Amino acid sequence: MASRTEPVAVHEFDPQKPDLAIQFLKRTRSELRTLRKVRVSTDTVRIYDVNRAFFEIRGLGYPDEQVIPVLDHLNAAYKRELIHEPTAAADKEFLTGRRYPWAADRVM
Repeated sequence: MASRTEPVAVHEFDPQKPDLAIQFLKRTRSELRTLRKVRVSTDTVRIYDVNRAFFEIRGLGYPDEQVIPVLDHLNAAYKRELIHEPTAAADKEFLTGRRYPWAADRVM
């Protein structure tokens, strides 16, 4: 299967209204299958499903502080302390579907 080149949907990120990005994710989530991975570059966040379809948020990247709520909303597996570090690669890639471990908050 060839990789798609055009996103299913696009959101232009506004730093004055960062919660609009989360609302965009909630609205467009039903257009994709099970989420597989997230690619974050310096100015774009792309969310891919298992069929390689994707949607993107433009104007938001790993150097920005507001990328953390977006990655958390997508259940991306990443390290908060390293997300803003520069990289030689074109982007950073994270798998989605991180889960909260059962009984992690139980006190024995």
